[in-house]
Amino acid sequence: MTKSHKITRRSTLLGSMAAAAVILPRGSRAAGFREANDRPVAAAIGTGSRWCQKATGINGPWGSAPDFRRFTDYAAVCDADASRRELAAGIVREWTGSAPSIHSDYRAILDNPKIDIVHISTPDHWHAKMAVEAMLAGKDVYLEKPMTLTIPEGRLICDVCRSTGRIVQIGTQQRSERQFIEAVALAHSGRLGQLKKATCSIGGAPQSPALPVVSAPATLDWNLWQGPAQETEFRWLAGDNGETRSWSRCHYEFRWWYEYSGGKLTDWGAHHVDIATWALGKTDTGPVRVIPEHVKHPVEFRDGFPVDPARYNTATEFLIRAQFADGIEIEIRHDGDNGILLEGTEGRIFVNRGRITGKPHEDLKQNPLPEGTLEKIYGERPLTDHFTNFFEAVRDRRQPISDVFSHHRALSTCHLAGIAARLGRSINWNPETEQITDDPAAAGLLAREPRKGFEIQQG
Repeated sequence: MTKSHKITRRSTLLGSMAAAAVILPRGSRAAGFREANDRPVAAAIGTGSRWCQKATGINGPWGSAPDFRRFTDYAAVCDADASRRELAAGIVREWTGSAPSIHSDYRAILDNPKIDIVHISTPDHWHAKMAVEAMLAGKDVYLEKPMTLTIPEGRLICDVCRSTGRIVQIGTQQRSERQFIEAVALAHSGRLGQLKKATCSIGGAPQSPALPVVSAPATLDWNLWQGPAQETEFRWLAGDNGETRSWSRCHYEFRWWYEYSGGKLTDWGAHHVDIATWALGKTDTGPVRVIPEHVKHPVEFRDGFPVDPARYNTATEFLIRAQFADGIEIEIRHDGDNGILLEGTEGRIFVNRGRITGKPHEDLKQNPLPEGTLEKIYGERPLTDHFTNFFEAVRDRRQPISDVFSHHRALSTCHLAGIAARLGRSINWNPETEQITDDPAAAGLLAREPRKGFEIQQG
């Protein structure tokens, strides 16, 4: 067991100052950039493929750091895997000509007053702890999706974001892509008629063979990687799984274990259910009932927990309906063309990262939306990319397009779908109190007990 993950007195004091001053939690950059060429200083926490694929030893284009660096300089990198943090440091040296500080423990970054922004790209089970403690330490945050592992974590992030006045952008970049903004605008404009339903096709999780217990790589601090999750054995098996070169409990494959993720329901659900929630005008509420019409897991579940510790355990197939109080429905399914189908009484449109189709969209050629409609949808700002939106929000001290409050509502639907899938039964939800009603067993799955020594520190 590592030493207890408590933030230092300096961070606690910064957090207290943040709560008291709200928008100006500390000096330097708290009020925005001093000059047009004033670049904030960033630190990377988690340097896997989502940060930059090159940091995993694969020379590929995936990752957000190459875009992030247009606006900031990384002064520090942090990862539980020494090989990844060393590769990340080398990448930063190539970009800036300067060597960043290298850490296995993110708390050193939070204690550094020169760091303005933390870029969190860790597995999901670390997100809430790191984001909350970063805000309390006076940092703005770019947090890769999904925001949290649980609904209570989302509420906590919202509360801390509000009390500290920090700027937090969630990495749901579809909110800054024109075709998705057009889809939301068409839905809000009435061009689809009365909105009835959104269908989100997000794909299912893969299966795995039984993974043997093996020693973790010498470069990986397996205890630290597990962090708030309950301790278990390291498992790994070589082989082409269709996406990477092995099956594993960690790194990219963490997505397929309920202990660290929600599977596709939160991996792609964080993207498509987010857009559906935005389009349907439900960003300040949630469903009242979640119905798992069809769910298939690769292992047996009992009372909501997998019984086989050796295989991937997130759902491979599902059709889950989230019903709202007014009758509108979001359907989440594993099959179909990846994307979002929005349906109303007067028409429907389909949108994904490659296209937007449907008669209401085709009609825009003859009957365009009023000038400025897309900008209004985009927070009364000119359309831009997701990273520009974040850094402008940091500079201007305003909410970014993918704020924690609306993402919490969308992701809550995904988390509820996951609970219903694990139990194999419908659940009722009160979106005002954010509680599951009349089902103590289901309510017991809302939160996760953090491992001792890895609790979220709030002061």
